[in-house]
Amino acid sequence: MWNSYLIALQTILYREIKRIFRLWSQTFLPSLISTAIYLLIFGRFLGGHLDALTGMKYATYIIPGLVMMTIITNAYNHVCFSYFGAKFQNTVDELLVAPIPLQLIFWGYVAGGVLRGFLVGLLVMLMAACFSPFHIEHIGLTLISFLLCAILFSMAGFINALLAKTFDSLSMMVSFVLTPLTYLGGVFYSIDVLPPIWHKLSLFNPILYIVDSFRFGMIGSSDINAGFSLLMILVFVLIFYGIAMLMLRRGKGIRL
Repeated sequence: MWNSYLIALQTILYREIKRIFRLWSQTFLPSLISTAIYLLIFGRFLGGHLDALTGMKYATYIIPGLVMMTIITNAYNHVCFSYFGAKFQNTVDELLVAPIPLQLIFWGYVAGGVLRGFLVGLLVMLMAACFSPFHIEHIGLTLISFLLCAILFSMAGFINALLAKTFDSLSMMVSFVLTPLTYLGGVFYSIDVLPPIWHKLSLFNPILYIVDSFRFGMIGSSDINAGFSLLMILVFVLIFYGIAMLMLRRGKGIRL
């Protein structure tokens, strides 16, 4: 039984891997180009005026946030559009009638999102090092934050795909929820510079904890204790997992 489950998981993941590399111009290039633009504008052109805000080279400060933003976007979009595409084409029915548990289907899609987020994030890190060389302070924490970020937003993408009725609703969630939370999650600034009310509101943003723990792992700078940040990320992972499995078991959003 477990061998058949493993084969099923490998099959789902293999399909997701093929999708990543088949659409390489959409998978890798946009993130590399947008990150290069951010680093040129904020690192080269405005960096000298912004170094005082962070107490270090500004380009180095924003690299962890840009990497996390890349992982978030790619992990989320991959699972979201892949699963919704299966719903739209009715190919998801083949998985539902197969003798495999719902958890395996869920983790197969999540694994694909994690892999895409990891690959694109790694490429962005290598490119960013060409603009502003950095030394990773805590490799273990960096890898854990990297992985948890990809898992969390792969789960978020899966939940959005379950809820969505049209491709337009997928884009609306990205435009009106994910993008604002990303830019308000400390990618480009420290929350210590915010007014008190905005500082408190930022603490409810899961992206803040992701960016902060990853930044501490990479360059040793953070606004929040790294251990607390990891704990909060794990809490959000458990919440998203619970929501996704509850929706799957109730059949919510499985078909259009």
